[in-house]
Amino acid sequence: MAIPESATRDMRSVSWLTVAKLFVPSALGILIFFIPVTIGGRSTILLDHMVTGARELMGDAAGLYALVLIVAGAAYPLWKGSWRRSLTERIFTVLKLAGVAVAIMAMTGWGPALLHEPDMLPFLFNRLVIPVGLIVPIGAVFLALLISYGLLELIGVLLQPVMRPIWRTPGRSAIDAVASFVGSYSIGLLITNRVYQAGQYSAREAAIIATGFSTVSATFMIIVARTLDLMSVWNLYFWLTLAITFIVTAVTVRLPPLSRFDNARTDGEPDAIPGKRLATAWRTGLEVAEKAPGLHRSVALNVREGLLMAISILPSIMSVGLLGLLAAKYTPLFEWLGLLFYPFVAIWGLEDGMALAQASAAGLAEMFLPALLMAEAEFVARFAAGVVSVSAVLFFSASIPCILATSIPLTVGRIVVVWFIRVALSLMLAVPAGFLAQLVSVG
Repeated sequence: MAIPESATRDMRSVSWLTVAKLFVPSALGILIFFIPVTIGGRSTILLDHMVTGARELMGDAAGLYALVLIVAGAAYPLWKGSWRRSLTERIFTVLKLAGVAVAIMAMTGWGPALLHEPDMLPFLFNRLVIPVGLIVPIGAVFLALLISYGLLELIGVLLQPVMRPIWRTPGRSAIDAVASFVGSYSIGLLITNRVYQAGQYSAREAAIIATGFSTVSATFMIIVARTLDLMSVWNLYFWLTLAITFIVTAVTVRLPPLSRFDNARTDGEPDAIPGKRLATAWRTGLEVAEKAPGLHRSVALNVREGLLMAISILPSIMSVGLLGLLAAKYTPLFEWLGLLFYPFVAIWGLEDGMALAQASAAGLAEMFLPALLMAEAEFVARFAAGVVSVSAVLFFSASIPCILATSIPLTVGRIVVVWFIRVALSLMLAVPAGFLAQLVSVG
């Protein structure tokens, strides 16, 4: 695409220092968050390498570090007095305090033997709590590079024609979606919360992004695919899951409760004049870069936000996640809930339909549960379970507490309604996608 003359004039009228402030931090941010790099035979984004390296350097101290964050997270609402705000806050404060006790049990081995089975406390603490406790603060250090120097605004204007008609969100929300998918839903939510607090997202837009784009990362999808023995059709699984996740989001934004959120914002994206979208994007990005604070101030602000989010999430992961895992393994709760989803599977005549419906319901507790429960099922059911694990987006062991830790006005009730709609729609699309994948793999 040729650069319009107006954009060329803008380039001549600004200092090269401003241009550098737009491109240098943004390029470094893209490199750290989005570009896979092979180090030590392992190919992943630099942020993931940093987290892995930090965990290896910390060794056994990583567990103690996570425990300190959990204790801080449980004490924070008591210190700030936020536990008084609502019944939900009081409930989660109690759960956070319980999370401290659960974390101590995970580290010491104290407590009933059933809690120390591999799929209980060891899974929660080692596979979820420690990685999240590292990735959120470390990611926050580099987050300023992505969101403070004009990249968000420049890309936002360019992607308006795609994002607004389909998902009813600003163009800049594409950054949130990509950050979640290649990095972590917690990083995506951190971006969303910062932009919402700045008045650049409305409550409805922030809620859509939080419940529709903040899914698990591509690296975690590999774990799901391996568990379900789907690596032989990895490309089909990856792209069909991605497509289904965002198709489901496009539907949910048009249904209550998301469609009823307030859509007012104080600092929205500028609408581009027809034929001058590139010039408008360029000008908007430069204006933000010119006014951007020093890097040390941006980093300090993001690190503070990242630490607050980390201590808010981790205690809830321990307590709520454990309750969900226990309910899935030792009670019929998710079997009953699965009955509500069975009609969405039954229309396809799937042999393991009831098991798939019940496993999908268990995903409300922890997104990995459908994969664990369906690991021995036939191919189509396994494939569908893998898709639903990702496309459901919302689960109590991590993403829901993460959302509740933000300023976005989503209640537990609204989140559960959105989750139900997402799972029902995902099942209707995932089962035929599984049949398609089976045909292609056989062919």
